[in-house]
Amino acid sequence: MTVRSIAVLGAGIMGRGIAYVSALGGFQTVVQDTSAPALEKMSDDLSAMLERGVATGKVDDAAAIAARGRLSTARSLEDAVRDADLVIEAVPEDIGLKVGVFAALDRAARPSAILASNTSSLSVTEMAAATSRPRQVVGMHFFNPVPRMKLLEVVRALETGDETIATACAVGEQMGKECVVVRESPGFVTTRINALIGNEAFTMLQEGVASARDIDRALKLGLNHPMGPFELMDLVGLDTRLSILRFLHRTLGEKFRPCPLMEQYVAAGRLGRKTGRGVYDYSES
Repeated sequence: MTVRSIAVLGAGIMGRGIAYVSALGGFQTVVQDTSAPALEKMSDDLSAMLERGVATGKVDDAAAIAARGRLSTARSLEDAVRDADLVIEAVPEDIGLKVGVFAALDRAARPSAILASNTSSLSVTEMAAATSRPRQVVGMHFFNPVPRMKLLEVVRALETGDETIATACAVGEQMGKECVVVRESPGFVTTRINALIGNEAFTMLQEGVASARDIDRALKLGLNHPMGPFELMDLVGLDTRLSILRFLHRTLGEKFRPCPLMEQYVAAGRLGRKTGRGVYDYSES
């Protein structure tokens, strides 16, 4: 299947990033969100990202202008997906919410459209079951920050068709990503491993093994990670990471039990960059 137009549902951090690589990749791209301020912020952020790309020489000036021309917004889900060949859902990590979105997409999208979820851990099979087209439902797990991260996990649900997998990989490659195909399982590959790393980092912090900053430095300098586990959790959101750990604990067992200190940080509202304070304090940055 040839994809020319993509609808992205959600104007948050992930939705903005996916829209950016989609438009730069040559796809007509519409971003849908029910919040007008969120759409306005998304448009401003994408313009700024394109300007920075041009200023740093990473994006050609003509390519940036063309990408901006391919971007549009919509408040209504029906308006956003009407002409889309591929819909990528990037709403919060709540299975009930996502299942409802996929049921609505099945009614609103063209019969030939592929429906994808950007979930980092939840069941794509469960989302597909809410539709009449499970062979056309796939996971497309992008990584934050989307413009910089090269990996795309393409997740095969129970009934995902081979053509759908091939199309998702082709789209990812056109967006500049390197794709790995993963059979659906809780947490897929990267989220499952990252959950363990982040949880163990919190356990070491709780035990006083080292400071958060030194744990981050150790993994960056000793294991060549581009970001330390606490830096990454603050970027993604501690509430998001805790929700994933709780899901993995329920589905995969005791080794994924969340560290009490992480639970405490989330209860205190220390969710990371988005609230100004997580493991680190961003209130003055």
